[in-house]
Amino acid sequence: MSDTKNKTKKFTPKTPQKPNFQLYLIIAAVAVLLGLTYIQNRNSVVDITQKRFEDMYLVGDVSKVTMVKNMERVDITLKSSALSTDKYKTELESNSSFFNPAGPHYSFQVASIEKFANDFDTLKEQVPQEDRIELSVATEENWGSYFSSFGFLILLFVLFWFMMRRMSGPSGPGGQIFNVGKSKAQLFDAENKVKITFDNVAGLDEAKEEVQEIVEFLQNPGKFTKLGGKIPKGALLVGPPGTGKTLLAKAVAGEAGVPFFTLSGSDFVEMFVGVGAARVRDLFKQAKEKAPCIIFIDEIDAIGRSRGKGQMPGSNDERENTLNSLLVEMDGFGTDTGVIVVAATNRPDVLDSALLRPGRFDRQISIDKPDINGREAIFKVHLKPIKTADDVDPKKCAAQTPGFAGAEIANVCNEAALIAARRNKNAVDMQDFQDAVDRVIGGLEKKNKIISPEEKKIVAFHEAGHAVAGWFLEHADPLVKVSIVPRGVAALGYAQYLPKEQFLYQTEQLMDEMCMTLGGRAAEEIIFKKISTGALSDLERVTKLAYSIVSVYGMNDKIGNVSFYDSKADGYKMTKPYSESTAEVIDEEVRKLIQSAYDRTKELLTHRIKELEILAKELLEKEILFQADLERLIGKRPFEKETTYQAFTNKKDKPKVPDLISSEGEDENPESSDPLIDPIPEPNSDNRIL
Repeated sequence: MSDTKNKTKKFTPKTPQKPNFQLYLIIAAVAVLLGLTYIQNRNSVVDITQKRFEDMYLVGDVSKVTMVKNMERVDITLKSSALSTDKYKTELESNSSFFNPAGPHYSFQVASIEKFANDFDTLKEQVPQEDRIELSVATEENWGSYFSSFGFLILLFVLFWFMMRRMSGPSGPGGQIFNVGKSKAQLFDAENKVKITFDNVAGLDEAKEEVQEIVEFLQNPGKFTKLGGKIPKGALLVGPPGTGKTLLAKAVAGEAGVPFFTLSGSDFVEMFVGVGAARVRDLFKQAKEKAPCIIFIDEIDAIGRSRGKGQMPGSNDERENTLNSLLVEMDGFGTDTGVIVVAATNRPDVLDSALLRPGRFDRQISIDKPDINGREAIFKVHLKPIKTADDVDPKKCAAQTPGFAGAEIANVCNEAALIAARRNKNAVDMQDFQDAVDRVIGGLEKKNKIISPEEKKIVAFHEAGHAVAGWFLEHADPLVKVSIVPRGVAALGYAQYLPKEQFLYQTEQLMDEMCMTLGGRAAEEIIFKKISTGALSDLERVTKLAYSIVSVYGMNDKIGNVSFYDSKADGYKMTKPYSESTAEVIDEEVRKLIQSAYDRTKELLTHRIKELEILAKELLEKEILFQADLERLIGKRPFEKETTYQAFTNKKDKPKVPDLISSEGEDENPESSDPLIDPIPEPNSDNRIL
């Protein structure tokens, strides 16, 4: 039935583009020029000598003789009776495909018009009075010759005119030479209003309150100014990519009811000197004419970087000139009120301090990745246009997508719909969403990748080591899924966890994290007495975490309460903030820390070797295990403390996370990054990839 609907569904064709009349005009001009030149060359009369003309005249075949004075030429027109003879007819028709019976038919050049006139008088006396023809005189404007001679210059002029029109027009390709200093901002007003509202924005409740207040400033300024307050000049939306900064700005445009200018920071960048500053001035000039209004600058870090960094001595930085112009317009000597600037960036650390001070961007609105409640709200928004089955629960989807941003959730919903359509289903069910999560995070399943039984056994024990270590460590994240199905580019298996929604981590929690990460290599050494290269991502993760513990978080007794992390650094450090002896101590302490975690993990897995073998055997049979399968095979976790996700799902009498997913599944999930590792954490779903 779904196939029939798809076949009968009508697609609305795109509106055809209007024809480019300027292009047609230039083509027509060139065609006319070439045509006139061609006709001039092909419609020429037959050139003869003066002697042959005299023979024609004497036998009575000539009906008209015209002397063209300005051309030093004589044209001869034959009588119709002469044209019918083969003598002339064949010659004239073979000479030109544009044969004109009305004439002239022949011509010849003369050295002197006066001499030819005397010769013609002498010739007339040789024929009877009744056969004599008078000589006519004429002048000629030879347009074809003009085009032949000056056609190239005319063509160049037309092309130059056409290029100037294109470059000075509103849609000139790239250049717009005459409008290069004009702003490229797109205006949304009452005529072309944005359809997105705050109802389309979910999971950003605090940020919505901030921007809603900005909208109220513009709609009812008296409410805030009657007590002496001033309307803020600007708001900066800060957050990781995909969290909904641009979407929130579109919602402001849809709700404000005032003119809304939108453009990107890169629109100010141009190869010409002074263009960026000119565009900033033109933008604010237009905005002041439309005040009260809002200006939205996306990716403002393109022009708002800190001044003076990376600049050659004596050089002129065009980006700095653009930034200076923006600073003056936002809070300079002659600034007017009624214009609010909203900007978005995912790199606030590189912005100039003068841009961030109060009076320019009065408030910075942080838009982080949503928590589990926010993800549930985002899923509800994106599930509205999708035809879903009864078993699809936004709460379950939110619990299975830790660390996902709004853009990733939208991608999951779209992938689920595509997977269901590929399977010819009438509705999108929960299995499709599970497969979509695996597809988005882990990549395409490698069904054709051939793995030897020995390698598959190593992968199974490696992943089982992760699962057992995390299951019996109190502060480790609870496992959701473990798989040995190859996915993506190089992942042979992975274990997915649900990290806690927390911001502070203690030493014990970080150590449990390291032990769980080293569980794969420890299991390989215990079972096979050998190690493999499959622990590459695990070792990278552990090394980064260990260096953070020692040199960033100040959690090492020997180094002390010292942090060598510079939150305001550009990223390129030519020198280390510590001596070589301190560097040696840091390296030694990191090795000790990792070795102690590895020894602890080996001791744990040796004690739990029975559970390790049970999970590995089950993995080799089913390839995918969920949290419910771990409880069935090795029992519940020996800790009573409820996780954040269990508390979230239990508060509305929903089943716990382990019961959300059946053990029947086929896709997997690797995305790695952990708030415990990075000095500036990016909360993601917690997955261990082999």
